[in-house]
Amino acid sequence: MLNLGILLFSLLSFIVGADTVAGRAPGADLIFVGDAMQHQGQLDQALLEGNGTRYDYSKCFSHIAPVIADADYAVCNLEVPLGGGPKYSGYPCFSAPDSYAETLRDAGFDLFLTANNHCLDSGMGAARRTIKALDKIGVDHIGTYTDIIERDSLVPFIKDLHGIKFGFLNYTYGTNGIPARDGMEVALIDRDKIREEIKKTRSAGAEIVCVTVHWGVEYVLIENASQRDLADFLIEQGVDLIIGGHPHVIQPMKVVHNDREDKDVLVVYSLGNFISNMKTTDTRGGALVKVRVERDSNGKAKFKNAAYDLFFSAKPTGPGSNYTVYPSALEDKIPSAQQAHWQLFKRSARRILDTHNVAVPFRPNSI
Repeated sequence: MLNLGILLFSLLSFIVGADTVAGRAPGADLIFVGDAMQHQGQLDQALLEGNGTRYDYSKCFSHIAPVIADADYAVCNLEVPLGGGPKYSGYPCFSAPDSYAETLRDAGFDLFLTANNHCLDSGMGAARRTIKALDKIGVDHIGTYTDIIERDSLVPFIKDLHGIKFGFLNYTYGTNGIPARDGMEVALIDRDKIREEIKKTRSAGAEIVCVTVHWGVEYVLIENASQRDLADFLIEQGVDLIIGGHPHVIQPMKVVHNDREDKDVLVVYSLGNFISNMKTTDTRGGALVKVRVERDSNGKAKFKNAAYDLFFSAKPTGPGSNYTVYPSALEDKIPSAQQAHWQLFKRSARRILDTHNVAVPFRPNSI
């Protein structure tokens, strides 16, 4: 005989959602990381791992994949065009193989941001190919478009997560002096356009608006006045989440109250690098921020809270190894020769974030 208690619990879960049954309001958990780079050393090692016939990244994210996959929706900044080969390149003009994006997808990333200063590195053909390649591997992406018609048709981008409608927008300060040509469309930081697209996103039903921004000054650990001013502008437009990248180092995270709309807004100035071959202390790792959005007692979806973890991008230690991302909970697995680099990165990052963060705590064991 079917247990009546189990039947009632199942019915209640279906009606109000498992979160409520477990004592939490219905909601969704999102994870954001920073810049997924692809320098020449990474290309060389991936080719070595693929026995010279393919680019193999399968070991790069194995340690952090369970953390990424645990989120309802995970977002990364793909800071390389997918040029299609046969030759690929690192800095200063990036071009990466499709298998790089495929491995990021397999690690659990759902949304790829493509509006960044390197998106046009390999030309308009590669920028357009990147869009098609991401479509082909079945991931969401925003920030660059084949033309203005496509941008107008794809913006707003809205994702339904556990019954909450999220609108995502992505903008960059520039493209390293390479102008978009032949109709190629890159979402640049243009306040009139941003205002228009935020309104369009709200009108399309987005309950939570997240704006991801490529901004700031490289290698500077504190946000500048321009970033703060743009964040204030976005808050005035009613945005709920502001997530930044580009500096290749971490910058503070702050919860700011929007008095006019009586809601908290998350501002993350820079999450640093997700994976790279950079060498200076503050570029050797990055931060991951986990964001909780819930419905309040009146049924309104709101940003609830956020916490962060740190991770380290370890370099290969020899044949059979690759560039590997380690969350802080697995710091004991970081190769011994690189433990000092991790400790220096962690100490510097914690000093900045402990001093300047507002209501975004370090919670490595709960992410």
